Amino acid sequence: MAPALNLIGAGHVGRVLGRLFARHGCFDIQQVLTRSAPSAQEAVAFVGAGDAVDGYAQLLPAAVHLLAVGDDQIAPACEALAQAVPLRGSIVFHCSGALASDRLQAARDAGALVASVHPIRSFADPAAVAAQFTGTFCGVEGDAAALAVLTPALQAIGAQPVPIDASAKTVYHAAAVFASNYLVTVLDAALRAYQAAGIPEEVARRMAQPLAAESMANVFRLGAAAALSGPVARGDFATVARQQQAVGEWDAATGALYQALVPPTAELARRKAGK
Repeated sequence: MAPALNLIGAGHVGRVLGRLFARHGCFDIQQVLTRSAPSAQEAVAFVGAGDAVDGYAQLLPAAVHLLAVGDDQIAPACEALAQAVPLRGSIVFHCSGALASDRLQAARDAGALVASVHPIRSFADPAAVAAQFTGTFCGVEGDAAALAVLTPALQAIGAQPVPIDASAKTVYHAAAVFASNYLVTVLDAALRAYQAAGIPEEVARRMAQPLAAESMANVFRLGAAAALSGPVARGDFATVARQQQAVGEWDAATGALYQALVPPTAELARRKAGK
């Protein structure tokens, strides 16, 4: 029989993992605990397995405990779990991208193995994610014995586990912010700059799209250094200085952003020249 798993916190990530683990027979979803009985029952319906419970006192021992709660609730939930059920020899893991498995110290003190598993994708539509999970990268770190159990389970549901350095977990999470959130911020600056030159927003988006799309495609195909083009890559710092001054006069905040991007771009150009 598959090892029993208790799901604590069943938002989008917890529900998706619970459904996939149950569907692929990786774990036997035993109990589901959330902030309220109705939400636990909804989660059980989505997962298709498990029994909804009202509190930690109702939890039964399990081989695996998944803490799919918010970052600020990981440590308190772990402490409550450690007080409620015996954990010696079990596995406790969370799904935070920003926090490492050391936030599960209460479980480790109780004799559990601990780990973190961070699926790298948006979970806005849980049903769609569950149906298209294959190929999803998951950053994993923690006790080797815990990962020896979790890694094959993740592979069974179609994930691609990638070991990460727990001491750099926050920097690892920032990588996603650079690749997603800050990329949007930089593109917004481009669109606003086009509009400052009198170009309508809709036209500006169409103008920027091929530049952005080709640049991203080149980064993923060739690497960032090889993909770099433009005045910094050419060493044309006179143009860079003129642009920086003009952008700063137009909009101080965007000018500061431009200025901040020059040194790392110049370093990228030096890497390109050194190849």
